[in-house]
Amino acid sequence: MGSEERKGLGRLLGRRVLFGLLSLLFLTLATFLLDEIAPGDAANIRAGEKANAEQVARVRSEMGLDRPWPIRYVEYLGGLVRGDMGRSYFGAQEPVTEIIGQALPLTLLLAIPAILTAALLGIVLGTLAAVNQNRWPDQAILGFSTLGVTVPNFVLAPILVYIFAVQMDRLPTGWETTLRAPVIYYLILPVLVLSARPAATLTRLTRASMVDTLGQEFIKLARAKGVPPGRLVIRHALRNAILPVVTATGTSFGFLLTGSFIIETIFTMPGMGFKAINAIQNADTPVILGCVLVTGGLFILANLLVDLVQPLLDPRIREAGE
Repeated sequence: MGSEERKGLGRLLGRRVLFGLLSLLFLTLATFLLDEIAPGDAANIRAGEKANAEQVARVRSEMGLDRPWPIRYVEYLGGLVRGDMGRSYFGAQEPVTEIIGQALPLTLLLAIPAILTAALLGIVLGTLAAVNQNRWPDQAILGFSTLGVTVPNFVLAPILVYIFAVQMDRLPTGWETTLRAPVIYYLILPVLVLSARPAATLTRLTRASMVDTLGQEFIKLARAKGVPPGRLVIRHALRNAILPVVTATGTSFGFLLTGSFIIETIFTMPGMGFKAINAIQNADTPVILGCVLVTGGLFILANLLVDLVQPLLDPRIREAGE
């Protein structure tokens, strides 16, 4: 990659970073406003069900929630600049950074294997379906991918738990405070459930892209020259067909992070999703904002990585960015 190409790629990534920061700013503002207009607040919950209006007002004043929201929002942004996400309203009132620091590793431990599993299955099955277009392997793979797209996580999870945890007694039903087996046993079912939908989507996308590529003239020419089938599919067809799949994989990672909220709740895994759901139920605004920021940041980072990979796969993107 020449100096001009590097400059073009640098400008492209600079724009992506700027738009990403603006997106995070919008996310915090939208979350702050939605929390503000939602019925009830943390003061009501903290004061208790039997508290009268005067007691709730006193608690609200102690928490600083009686001040106008624009002032509180600007103060929150000022804290972010200093690396301070605030403190939880409840329990030991831990700093949000500590809460996220404890929960984020488990969420990544769930999301990263899930996206890798989805990408691997999607590319392999999609390629296999395209090579066997309109034959029984193609029909079978399309059938399974349709199920993967249509069956929700909250339906698939209980089915797999019933089969592998209840009937076969091979895997745990959920996360435990004290793990009695290697952590991989606790991740198998959540990873399978979380990766099912993106794997199905990537399978269908890979198949469509491969079918289109296999019909191109340069593939027919390579086949006429006697290029071996394996090399033809992997080095010629798949290499040219994989670009939209890489883009979709980056987008799918963002949806995996939000999908992990449901999965972590079902399997009682104390990750970001589990903490976020509890925070929403308690109107714990600082924790909600922290989870939204980190989740949004990871989504932006995943798309930045895709932007870095795309020019390596297709030089035309480098030229367009110059």
